[in-house]
Amino acid sequence: MVWRFTPVSIGFLPACTALLAGLIALWVPAALAQQLQCRLADGPWQPCTMLVEAPAGELPMRWTIELGQRRIDFRHDGSGTVQMLDSAGWIAVETSWIAGPALCWNGICTQGDIPLD
Repeated sequence: MVWRFTPVSIGFLPACTALLAGLIALWVPAALAQQLQCRLADGPWQPCTMLVEAPAGELPMRWTIELGQRRIDFRHDGSGTVQMLDSAGWIAVETSWIAGPALCWNGICTQGDIPLD
């Protein structure tokens, strides 16, 4: 069988591509982006973005904090343990609230309308 592309069949490709993109958008949840204030250790508070890949209440939940050029990935599967991706792989982190209020994971703190509740 030899495939022959005609102007009509080539014109049909963008429509198929748009349909496929729409179906993928329905299947893959969009990340929720929230502007927050973040700090590393005792450093200064600075603007950051939290991207949440699953709506609150749905597990597993993954989120990323973008702070300057740095991206810090987290995940939680409902077991009570939050993990952070570092150079050694996924490691368990301590979660705590500090005055402000701010939510922290091993010294990475965020404050604002945190979309994880």
